[in-house]
Parts: sequence; structure tokens; C-alpha cells
Amino acid sequence: MPEKKTLEKARRAKRQGKAPSTQAGAFVQEEIEHVREGKHGARSTKQAIAIGLSKARRAGVAVPKRGAAAKKKSATKKKSTAAKARKTPSAKRSRATTNALKRESHAAGSHRALSKQAHSAARKRSAASRSAAAKKAARTKGASGRSAAAKKAARTRARKSR
Repeated sequence: MPEKKTLEKARRAKRQGKAPSTQAGAFVQEEIEHVREGKHGARSTKQAIAIGLSKARRAGVAVPKRGAAAKKKSATKKKSTAAKARKTPSAKRSRATTNALKRESHAAGSHRALSKQAHSAARKRSAASRSAAAKKAARTKGASGRSAAAKKAARTRARKSR
């Protein structure tokens, strides 16, 4: 279950007319925090992002499914059989699962790993796609947001010219 602040963030983004991927960003951010805290063990940054997107979809964010897995699923739709009744796991099993997750690496949630993932994802997109996304971001940012972004960019340029 997503945290209350995550749901509020996503709702605010929707009201502001942001893209579904931006709305889902709050859920992905929450998942990255969980990986850093050791609540979840993610083998890779992609896995952590996928978990966050899945949470967003369950919360009602209209994030489109992408990639080979989505195409494969739509091609082989099976009729769902009656769901099996699930027992709650024992305390011993729950504790074992939690401990196993804590032993997993937290590197998937590191700044370096996230940066690497963002760069590789951006490289796969066309210039036109990136440009369109930037234009939409500027449109939905608002005056104060644009001002803050401009100040941040100026600070970054000043730091790089040193």
C-alpha cells in the first residue's frame, strides 16, 4: 500500500495536468526510498522502477505498459481461473523474508545507479521525443517553477565554468 503523501503527490500532479509518467514518479521515488532503507531488495534500478510503476498502476495512474513483456502478455491473454484462497504467512516465514530482503544490496537505489539508468533511458529516445517532453514540461511547470528552474540552471552553469 502506497504512503498517504505519495498518493497526494500523484493527485497533485494529475490536477496540474502532468503526464502519467510524472504522476507515477511519486510511486517510483517511494520505492527507491524503500530500497535504500532495506525494506525491499532490488537487484537493479530497473526492477525498483518497475515495482514503483506497478504500484502506480494499482493506484489508478494510467501508465502505459511498454516493452517486450507487455507485447507478449497482450498476445497470449489467458482466461483467469478462480483465484486461490491465500493464507497469511507465519510469523517465522515473514521474519525470514524480511531478513533476506535486508541482506540484498541497496546499490540499486544509489544516486549513481539512478543517474546511469536515466542516461541510458534517455539515449534510447529520439531527439524529437525528448524535445516534445521538454516543451510539455515547460508548459505545465508554471511561472514560479520556470523561474526556479532557470535559477538552478544558472547555478549549474556557474559551477561548471569554475
